[in-house]
Amino acid sequence: MALTLAEKIIKAHLVEGEMIKGAEIGIRIDQTLTQDSTGTMAYLQLEAIGAPRVKTELSVAYVDHNMLQEGFENADDHRFIQTIARKKGIRFSRPGNGICHQVHIERFGRPGATLLGSDSHTPTAGGIGMLGIGAGGLDVACAMAGSPYYITMPAIVNVRLAGRLRNGVSAKDIILEVLRVLSVKGGVGKIIEYSGDGAQTLTVPERATITNMGAELGATASIFPSDAATRDFLAAQGRGECFAELSADEGAVYDSVIDIDLSALEPLAAAPHSPDNVKKVADIQGLKIDQVAIGSCTNGSYADLAAVAKILEGKTVHPDVSLVISPGSKQALTMLAESGALRVLVEAGARVLECGCGPCIGMGQSPRTGGVSLRTFNRNFKGRSGTADALVYLVSPQTAAVSAVMGALTSPAGVDIPHMPAPKAFAVNDNMVETPPDDPTGVVIEKGPNIKDFPLNKRPAGDLVSKVLIKLGDNITTDHIMPSHAKLLPFRSNIPYLAEFCLSPCDEGFAARAKANGGGVILGGENYGQGSSREHAALAPLQLGVAAVIAKSFARIHKSNLINSGILPLTFAAAEDYDRLDMLDELAFADIAGQIAGGGPLTAECKGRTFEFRLDVSDKERKMLLAGGKINMMREAN
Repeated sequence: MALTLAEKIIKAHLVEGEMIKGAEIGIRIDQTLTQDSTGTMAYLQLEAIGAPRVKTELSVAYVDHNMLQEGFENADDHRFIQTIARKKGIRFSRPGNGICHQVHIERFGRPGATLLGSDSHTPTAGGIGMLGIGAGGLDVACAMAGSPYYITMPAIVNVRLAGRLRNGVSAKDIILEVLRVLSVKGGVGKIIEYSGDGAQTLTVPERATITNMGAELGATASIFPSDAATRDFLAAQGRGECFAELSADEGAVYDSVIDIDLSALEPLAAAPHSPDNVKKVADIQGLKIDQVAIGSCTNGSYADLAAVAKILEGKTVHPDVSLVISPGSKQALTMLAESGALRVLVEAGARVLECGCGPCIGMGQSPRTGGVSLRTFNRNFKGRSGTADALVYLVSPQTAAVSAVMGALTSPAGVDIPHMPAPKAFAVNDNMVETPPDDPTGVVIEKGPNIKDFPLNKRPAGDLVSKVLIKLGDNITTDHIMPSHAKLLPFRSNIPYLAEFCLSPCDEGFAARAKANGGGVILGGENYGQGSSREHAALAPLQLGVAAVIAKSFARIHKSNLINSGILPLTFAAAEDYDRLDMLDELAFADIAGQIAGGGPLTAECKGRTFEFRLDVSDKERKMLLAGGKINMMREAN
């Protein structure tokens, strides 16, 4: 039977279940990654599981998110991650070494392997033919402890690329076009697999830009074949022995196919406040801008930033524009310095930030009040920049650089942008990656006072009577549920504190209402929980006593995080019931454990009528919910 590339990798790693679309499967995980925003919680959970050393072939703990250190909290978390990495056999990428996805594809990823990461943009690794999947920290902790990762066997979508990009058009424009076609929920339950003659014209960094933003589609993973471009990239990284040629079998059958002619693409932009609100730059150019931010894990490669330097050479950033550059890795920054491109950027008026996520997660460089910011990042959700009323547009590095000079959104289509050939050799220096000791006996794990225990649920029992605490619309993001910015990121290891801000962008009174009612139920619309993999968006509601989230549909990772926390992810059996329920309505579920165990729809009495809800979970997930969450289930098994 002819297989797609993704199916080949899944088959090679399958340990439980069958590759039947919609069925639960368990796959072996070769590598894991964490970052410091989600990693502290993941390692606390690894401790709770009790695994003495990780059982993966490679696990890497990166520090790239919480880089600003206004107080002790971030530095304490970094020290905790460093010491537990030494204890558990995990490599530690020190602050300044770069963003996890950029560094991992440069130095650790390998074609055909599986990677599970506690960051939604882990699918970036698909740029080198690796199956990268984002997940909550607990799932990553379990993988480090040697457990399979369980997912629903995804559908496979083939995006066939033909032709070649024109001057001024980039890989960022390709993924924006895919987002325009599929939307931010169009990839849920799917793997996006790229192929075609056009794919062969793209370098690994270009492919990584595309697979990175597959997360914005809601996709489980995105992947390119491993071919000559992959071989050349790995050889230039001094890792040629990792190369393996991988592609779909001839005659492989896909669930759907999308055709894109690269030669017909134009520069695109995602307008506020969603990555799928895509428009042609030519149709909206002339918009006065206040800020340009270039870099991040989406467009922070050496090739991206060297191209920006070519555009800015001999020019000066417009006096009304602040231009900031976030290199994706120490390697990229070193090569910019060695080539002279860094001097060009600085002389043009760019402000060079450290190699980290920075502005992408609201960690510094917030725009002015009502400001317009062009960013080469992956998300433009309202308020994510740190400024509630900022207008953020997602664009390519070429569009960003040309616009920074002009002072207004400007298409680079007519600008002569020199071609940037792929380097024959990258600047390799892994001195900022710490290898754990073979004997960790003397290692002491250090925890600062801000690191608190994470909440654990209880087994459901008796009748569940809960009030509706809030009613939300479509596409609620994890940024809405648990905000992520410079003021709150230092408290990612302190769930009791974070819970006070749960859903505050939607309703500042939510936390107080939840506590006053002893917990309750959240109502949501379509695609509830899209965005980041942060399990804090499940742990904070758990801290506040939320027993269930009832939505029209869920984003994949957030639904999994809710189940891991023992929170019921319910959907409406009748779509019109969403309109029939209001805030502070009281739902009464009789014998909640019996209903969960029954395997059918759940029913609740409210307003003198019976409401029916679906609990679409696997048998394993059902047992998890009956145990009050994944850790409880694991403890019971032991």
